[in-house]
Amino acid sequence: MPAAISVAAIGLVVVATIGIGLFGLRISRTTSDFYVASRAVSPRWNASAISGEYLSAASFLGVAGLVLVNGADMLWFSVGYTVGYLMLLVLVAAPLRRSGAYTLPDFAETRFESAAVRRICAGLVVGIGTLYLLPQLQGAGLAVQTVTGAPPQVGAAVVTVIVVINVAAGGMRSITFVQAFQYWLKLTALAAPIFVILLVWHQPTGVLDSLHGAAAAWAEPLSRAGGRDHPLYATYSLLLALCFGTMGLPHVLVRFYTNPDGRAARRTTVVVLALLGLFYLFPPMYAVLGRTFAPDLVATGGDTVVLELPGRIFPGTAGDLLGALVAAGAFAAFLSTSSGLTVAIAGVIDQDLLRSRLHRWTGGDYVAVSSFRIAALIAMIVPYLAFTVTGALSLADTVGLAFALASSTFCPLLVLGIWWRRMSTTGAAAGLVVGGIAASAAALVNVSGGPQGGWPRALVGQPAAWTMPLAFVTVIVVSKLTPDRIPAGTARSMVRLHTPEAVDVDRGPATLTNRAAGSLRPPPHA
Repeated sequence: MPAAISVAAIGLVVVATIGIGLFGLRISRTTSDFYVASRAVSPRWNASAISGEYLSAASFLGVAGLVLVNGADMLWFSVGYTVGYLMLLVLVAAPLRRSGAYTLPDFAETRFESAAVRRICAGLVVGIGTLYLLPQLQGAGLAVQTVTGAPPQVGAAVVTVIVVINVAAGGMRSITFVQAFQYWLKLTALAAPIFVILLVWHQPTGVLDSLHGAAAAWAEPLSRAGGRDHPLYATYSLLLALCFGTMGLPHVLVRFYTNPDGRAARRTTVVVLALLGLFYLFPPMYAVLGRTFAPDLVATGGDTVVLELPGRIFPGTAGDLLGALVAAGAFAAFLSTSSGLTVAIAGVIDQDLLRSRLHRWTGGDYVAVSSFRIAALIAMIVPYLAFTVTGALSLADTVGLAFALASSTFCPLLVLGIWWRRMSTTGAAAGLVVGGIAASAAALVNVSGGPQGGWPRALVGQPAAWTMPLAFVTVIVVSKLTPDRIPAGTARSMVRLHTPEAVDVDRGPATLTNRAAGSLRPPPHA
């Protein structure tokens, strides 16, 4: 496709993103604006923003590529990504909002009254967020390289700069506007070419026959077509990681703090389920059409099928315009997810690393906002440098490893911390450490080559089926062995987490560390 049209489309997305972000700057003044948009985002607006943030490079490009290469059994990725929000709705959404936390480490320290647990959570937030940012930068590089031929580092650098500008300018309030806009842009970019193809497809006989044959080949049980060992185990492990890893993703959790109350958090999640279900109807269609019109992309991994398919089906101006629309949507996917991740990582870096140092020279909201902006810069530069070193990674597989790590660490912490009052501080720390080490070790072995076949390959390739239960068992056993380490304020925490906001109870102070509470709590006029 002519590079000029696609570059213009991407440029429009960048300009719109910066413009909306600068609008957010006009109304972002307090620390509460930067961290949680003053907890005043409506369910529908927040649902659009969450969907825009959640639908990353793995969703926009990776799912279609996986289905193209490995067959219809890869649809489990779409199912798992969506069902993860159902788990959030049932187990976590409302109590987490009632906790009043600004970040996940805030919640952990308040619930378990331990600075050590907070530090472990902070490290995991940065690690999971950085791991999740890598495929976003790779996807941006891949998109720019596909449409312009420029090196991948160029696309990654553009995303890095734009995200830092938006996040530093207006924080969570600014990013909420940007992500809501980008969800609808991504949906339009994926849906419009499919509808055009269906409208002009006036010679169905031969094409439909070839598609039927391809579908028959994909109907192999589970993942035999993809060559995985022990496909039944691999599929269930993948589903566990996706369904329960969602509640452990820091950029997902931080958005629930922006709802006014727990009821709004639940309503937001219901709308998110509908929006995600609508979006995931379209990537498999690109894969099915790609098997007929772009079979050569199977040899290259298939991640570019969404970008290249319109031009393959419609040579000429129509294909160029549709391809430019898809490229714009893809770039919106990288920007929105990267923005959410940067807000989550920056919040942790700000509170746990920068705030105490900057507070020595000045005070108040100025310190909070200034240190947050510095943290946002750090949160994007480190993944960019890692991207330049690691090079090409599989989009969906890398995201899958982030989900496995999240499901093995934050999922047990949240589920048991919210619903089991006998969970001890030592048990919480032990579960985070054991689950984190097990999932990280499996990821490192998998990335470095790992076993070539049999059960070792299956266990390392999809570790969630054993790392997540291991983390849960560790928390339960250690908590049973250390009843004297159950936090003294557990009863009060449980009341705060499970009592509706309409009931007048003492919910305690804002869930922030003592050393930072003064500078983070919004001023009286906010």
